[in-house]
This record gives sequence, structure tokens and C-alpha cells, in this order.
Amino acid sequence: MDKTFISNSKEETIDFGDAIGRIASEGDVLLLRGPLGVGKTCLTKGVARGLGIDRVVQSPTFMLIREYQGRLPLYHMDLYRLVFKEIDELGLDEYLYGNGVCVIEWAENGEGLMPPDAIVISIEYIDDNRRKITVTDDNDTDFIDRLQKELK
Repeated sequence: MDKTFISNSKEETIDFGDAIGRIASEGDVLLLRGPLGVGKTCLTKGVARGLGIDRVVQSPTFMLIREYQGRLPLYHMDLYRLVFKEIDELGLDEYLYGNGVCVIEWAENGEGLMPPDAIVISIEYIDDNRRKITVTDDNDTDFIDRLQKELK
């Protein structure tokens, strides 16, 4: 199941992520896809806020994984600079199948290593300010329904 949302600003993208954080459950894995600079880290800042995390969220590009503690642990990963073999050797299973929420930027670089029940969030440019955000949940969970209710 796919559902598309439109964000008209950076702030709306953060607010959208906030709604995701408020409905997030233990073990959720969110795979973020989209070109450089489209707003993946902005969305993650919102997820952190929705989880009750009050620390500054930064891109983990050079650290690979940043951990934050809120209502649930948040594991923010960035696979941009890695190839499949390197990702496979990281041993991410403790995060991917753990008790927190994983948000993974550039998840397509680890295709095949991600849990089959992960939620895919694709972000595309519409113009300088607006973004098309498509949430895909192919596992018959109620994630999209809960998100739509939270956004109302």
C-alpha cells in the first residue's frame, strides 16, 4: 500500500516526521530514499521530536550510526558512502531487529539486507520548497492508517 503526501516546506517535512515519531513502535524500520538534499535528515529530525528526543539530530554521514534516547531508542543510519559488502559487514541486525526505531538514509545501498517488513519513505523534489513524500507499506500493517489519523 502506498500513500503520497505533499510537504510545502522544510518545517512541514519536520512536522510530518514528528507524526511518524508519535506513532512509531518498537522495531519499526524506516527506509528513507531520495536524492541528495531532498530532506531525509529533516524528516528524521521530526521523527526524533515525535519520539520525545530533545537533542540536536545531525546527519550520520561520517559516523554511519547515531543513537538517541526518547520514548523509544532512535538509531539514525546513513549508508550513503557505503557499498553493499561494507554494509553487510557492519552487522546491523542488533539495530534492525532491536527494540528501537531505525531510520536509514540511503537504504537502497543495503537492498536485500533490510527487514522485509520495513516501511519505505521516498522523498522527491517538486520544486525548491515542496516535496512529494510517498510512504510504502507492503506488509499489511496499519502504519499508513495510523499515520493518516495522526496527521489530522
